Order: sequence, then C-alpha cells, then structure tokens
Amino acid sequence: MASTSPATTNGDVAPANYDLVLKLAPHLDRHMIFPLLEFNAGRLKEDETDKAREILAAKYALLKKTNMTDYVANLYCELEGLKEPPAEYAERRQKVFHQLEKYEQETAKITELLQRDDVVNNLRSDKVANLEFLKKEHDVTIDMVNALYDFGQLQYSCGNYADASELLYRFRVLSTDNDKVSYATWGRLACEILTMNWESAMEELQKVRESIDTRLANNPLAQLQHRTQLVHWALFPLFNYDKAREPLLDLFFNAGFINTIQANSPWILRYLTVAVITNRGRAKNAGVHQKQMKDVVRIVKQEAYEYQDPITRFVHALCIDFDFEEAQQQLVLAEEVLRSDFFLLAHADDFVDSARHLIFESYCKIHARISLKDLSARLGLNNDDAEKWIVNLIRDTRLDAKIDYKEGTVVMNHPPSSVYQQVIERTKGGFFRTQVLTAAVAR
Repeated sequence: MASTSPATTNGDVAPANYDLVLKLAPHLDRHMIFPLLEFNAGRLKEDETDKAREILAAKYALLKKTNMTDYVANLYCELEGLKEPPAEYAERRQKVFHQLEKYEQETAKITELLQRDDVVNNLRSDKVANLEFLKKEHDVTIDMVNALYDFGQLQYSCGNYADASELLYRFRVLSTDNDKVSYATWGRLACEILTMNWESAMEELQKVRESIDTRLANNPLAQLQHRTQLVHWALFPLFNYDKAREPLLDLFFNAGFINTIQANSPWILRYLTVAVITNRGRAKNAGVHQKQMKDVVRIVKQEAYEYQDPITRFVHALCIDFDFEEAQQQLVLAEEVLRSDFFLLAHADDFVDSARHLIFESYCKIHARISLKDLSARLGLNNDDAEKWIVNLIRDTRLDAKIDYKEGTVVMNHPPSSVYQQVIERTKGGFFRTQVLTAAVAR
C-alpha cells in the first residue's frame, strides 16, 4: 500500500509521509531525479542534519556514474569533510575532456555540412537517399553519423543538455537505425525537459508516444513499461507549461495510458486529480472537463484499496461519500501535501480555491438556504473571508444565488424543471439501450 487508509488518518500525519520521490525515481532518468532531491533538501530545517546528510549521500550516489566530474567531486568532499577531492577525480576530469575532444573531431565534418544551406537543401525525407548523397558527395560514413549519437550521450552525461539535444537531433535526421533513433528521441525529450524548453519537450513527447503506439504494438509488456516512464516524464511539462495541460490530460485519459496508471503507477492519481481539479477555469471545453472529473472520481473509488493520500481522499469524501466535514479535513491535509511536493507546490493555492468551488457547488445542490457560518466552516474560512469569497463567486460565475445579510444565509435559486424536461431526461438514451438489448437477445 502506498499510504494509510482513511480510518487511520489524522491531522498529525506529516506531509513527509506522503513523499512520492521513492515511487517516482525508478521511472525517471537520474538527471531528472536530482531536482527532486534538491527540492527536498531545500525544505529541511537547520536541525535536521541527519536527513540533510542522507539527501547529500543520495545526490552523490545518483550522480557519481555521470561525467559531471567537478560537481561529483564537490559532493564527495562535502560528504567526507575534505577540502580537496582525491586525485582520481582530476584523472576522471581529464579523461572526460579527452573524450569530448575526440568526439568533437570525429563529428566536426558532419556538423559543418549540416550547417551549410547547399547541403541541407539537398536532403529529403528518405534517410537512405540522404546517406547515399552525403557519402557520394561529401565522403560521410555511418561511423560519422553514429559519432553524433555517442557525442550526444557524452554531452548529456556531462550535464550539457542543450548541446546534447542538438547532437541527437542531427543524428536522428540522418540515422536509419530505428532503435537508436528511438533512444535519441527519449534523449531529446530528457534534454528539453531539463532545459525547460517546454514547447519542444511537448513535440518530443508526442514523437515518443507515437513510437510506443506503433513500434511496440506487438509487445504489451514493453508498451506498459514505456508508457509508465512517459507518464512520469510528462509530469514536468504538465505542471510547468500551461499549454501542456489539456493535451497531457487527453494523453493520461487515453485508454492505454489510464490503464497503465491504474495497473503500474497508481500514485500518479495524485497528479491527475490535481491537474483536473485546477483545470476547471482553464478548460476550453466544459463538457470534456466534466467527463474528466467524473473519470477521476470513478478511478479514485476503484483504486482506493491500492493508493490513497489526502488529495484523493478529499475527492472520495466530497464526491462519493458526500461527507463535507471529512472533505474539509482532508483539504487541510491536502494543502500541506501539495506544498511539500516538487511538482505541486506552485499549484497549492489554485487547488485549494478550486476545491472550495467544488465543495460550494456540491453543498448548493442539496440546499436551498445555507447558513454563512456553516458554509464558512465547510470552506475552511472565517465568516468575513467566506462572505467575500462567495460574493466574488456569484459575480464571476453568474451563480443564481444571493446573500441574505439579515438572516446570515446564502439563498440558492433552484428553478424546477418542467415535467416535460424531466420525462426527456429520464428517457434519454432509452431507445439506444433498447437496441442494445434487442441485439443481445438476437444473438
């Protein structure tokens, strides 16, 4: 189980108990894990020296296999209390420089050619023909093309993500090795994420998705593993790039990916729930947002035995149990968890405000007259703040309601639907269901 059940929760549960770094890390590249560790280190108090040392050791273990030699040497010195790093780090540094120089020379010719307009203008979509053209006219070999890939890998390992991205792009333009091209696309996606080039990251993410859907169509296990990894990588643009929100929600709710989340990474439900709830005011299509919200409620209910945290429990309490008191308690805990999550910190205020909208909407559906005092408690606000919040809500959403200041209540106007409309709503889809039943009996 990823977390405790609702019966065991209380206000004393520390946000650290809901830290998902250990769940996320196996599905992220080591360079992507580093900012998560940095975030956790930045949240420590001065007296938490043991935890600080644990995170420092984790950083060293994470990066020691990379070629970021200077930074790794500094981490080692800090960890061991040394002023100067051992000689082996200087040797490694020199070795990396030699490798960089070697690949620089091996790729210099092809790099220069790909920067010339007269060469680029002769390239076509047929990679085989391009290689033949470059081989015949400019003596380019397959080894030169593969050197771009190796150089890109080395630059990435050194932490030079922009240079690595450019090299992998050039390799992908020319290479006919489908496996390496796929790896290069994953590599470019990592580079664009780490350089926070979100627009390009979304383009690469789409290429990776297409590769998973087509190249791995006959390998369900590999599809599951790659989709799991892509979902985790997609968290970076999902919560850092507004234009990524709707296309990535569409991706997550795609049958193959939502099944992957439920089967292989249910903790992603935290991020999916936050993304949907905070998208209420941004969604271009209200109908799509409502369907996504219904799907989130359904999945939260289905996966309650497998994964729970205050965010999913808030949804369960409000939308399934209709327990407003429990929903308010979970919202308080949820805010603490969001403020301690690398991906969700910047969205905590937005989530709380959107969650209050949900509470208000749900409460209004079953009440015609609501005490301001009672509603303030449900929203977790004092009377004055609750009154201002409701006034703004009525104004901004044109909600059919008014505040009776004399009685201290919110009066909802629930116009009764006509008998004819009720008949239409109840019989809607009846003809279709009849056809389905008739077809089933006919078999």
